[in-house]
Amino acid sequence: MKRNFLFAWYQTPRGKLLQQLEADYLQRSITVSCKQTILQVGGLGWESEFIDCSLYKNFTILDAKSLGCPNARKIQAKAYSLPLQSNSVDMIIIPHLLEFDAFRFQTMREVERVLKPEGVFVVLNFNPWSLWVRYQYFWDKKMADSWGGHFISRSRILDWLKLLNFEVTTSSEFYLDTVKSTHGKFITRGQSFTSTAYAIKAIKRRYNLIPLTPVNALNPRLILTNSLNSPTTQLNEHE
Repeated sequence: MKRNFLFAWYQTPRGKLLQQLEADYLQRSITVSCKQTILQVGGLGWESEFIDCSLYKNFTILDAKSLGCPNARKIQAKAYSLPLQSNSVDMIIIPHLLEFDAFRFQTMREVERVLKPEGVFVVLNFNPWSLWVRYQYFWDKKMADSWGGHFISRSRILDWLKLLNFEVTTSSEFYLDTVKSTHGKFITRGQSFTSTAYAIKAIKRRYNLIPLTPVNALNPRLILTNSLNSPTTQLNEHE
């Protein structure tokens, strides 16, 4: 599915409302310092609405077609083959790219590779069960290939994150007039038919195994008090 569907959606009245909600959400989600490295995979063109590129000098947009805010630093590359060192990025944002990525699970593996331990990952996707998204898609179907299940459900993203050792901290749904969020253990896998899109925020966890070494038995250096009352000791006293 071509990503032109996304940009066409943002030009609609409902798409403009969604864009505003997502911009506010991303602005609140960027909690790292301006000296840390932020990578956005997939350009939007309106990044200036949720991040100040003059303040965040280490904010970089990676896009195969060099899309994105003109004031931001850019890397032209494929999402499923990030030209970055492992454990080098503090935060990664993927706004509506996985739906249009034929190698999306490999992209997720790349995200896990380049993100630092305890790094923040934020992903935005369309709700595949949304009636408005389906209507807009079929209205502009000439701009896309086929429905073909390209839109990804939230439950599948949660499964992928769990497989890659991410801890999901927040799951949010966009309803065009508000954003509803759930946190931690209260996150459910179900999703509303009325929400247009959803966002998931997770943290990369790195679990280190602690080797168990055998403990050698130590020879006791003190005489146990019970040994004084043993039959052998009593026999020697009578003798």
